Amino acid sequence: MSSRKIVDSIKNEISKVIVGQEKMIEGLLIGLLCRGHILLEGVPGLAKTTAVNALSQSLGLDFSRVQFTPDLLPSDIIGTEIYDQSTNSFKIKQGPVFTNLLLADEINRAPAKVQSALLEVMQEKQVTIGDETFKLTPPFLVMATQNPVEQEGAYELPEAQLDRFMMKIVIGYNTKEEELEIARRVANDSFGEIEQVASLENLKDMRAEVSSVHIDEEVERYIVEIIEASRNPKEYGLDELSHYIEFGASPRATIDMYKASRAVAYIKNKDFVSPIEVAYCALSILRHRIILTYEAQAEEITQDYIIKKILEVVPVP
Repeated sequence: MSSRKIVDSIKNEISKVIVGQEKMIEGLLIGLLCRGHILLEGVPGLAKTTAVNALSQSLGLDFSRVQFTPDLLPSDIIGTEIYDQSTNSFKIKQGPVFTNLLLADEINRAPAKVQSALLEVMQEKQVTIGDETFKLTPPFLVMATQNPVEQEGAYELPEAQLDRFMMKIVIGYNTKEEELEIARRVANDSFGEIEQVASLENLKDMRAEVSSVHIDEEVERYIVEIIEASRNPKEYGLDELSHYIEFGASPRATIDMYKASRAVAYIKNKDFVSPIEVAYCALSILRHRIILTYEAQAEEITQDYIIKKILEVVPVP
């Protein structure tokens, strides 16, 4: 089976337990192919946890789930030193972060001190406990879910944490037809069993093929122009947006958009990246990296609105 057909097989396995939510499934695959962490935002009950679990099963990867709560401690995630009386010494008890796919469920229900426990492992793929540093066995990805900030008991994620997520995917409700299909499947207990359809070797092959997808210099510059427009909107005739943007997208956004557009082309069975793929992933790459001013929040201006305005004015190659 070719590597591209394996991608379709993974999507088919996930669809055994997920109805609809194509954007979420594609986002998880893009994160997997690009070694990028994914943030899923939506109200409870939209199968975010189920999707991540299904992805891990289809690839035979280790999977851990941490339920973030206000009383959670950093050591509950990364591990800690414990005293062993039999040897009269301390030993390391590793936390659930030592896995391939870590599901950080409702990550914004824990305070910033706990969220920051993931900063090192998300960037460096390593964990420091006491005086020892441990490298994680690849692949390692964080798939985090969060509830809308307007909900009770939800905290804002700090900018440094948000920037480490490759994509933020906002999940909406299913259509009426999909909702009916979900009800029928649950009532009849007709959800399928997830089978492993790929291995780590397959994943390495797919990642290598994604890296070989051609991206023309004009498309590369198109990516940079979009990022630059989020930082200096006045240079692109977007004077009104300058009052709404506190900080534009970071250099990580450029890197992630470059990688994600290749993955989107790969999933669509294309050998090259066009501006369509760039625009397709722009919202998910940028919406959590553009920091709004108080004026924007007061006028209910969203990051999605700003990104769409940018895409309207940046010349398409």
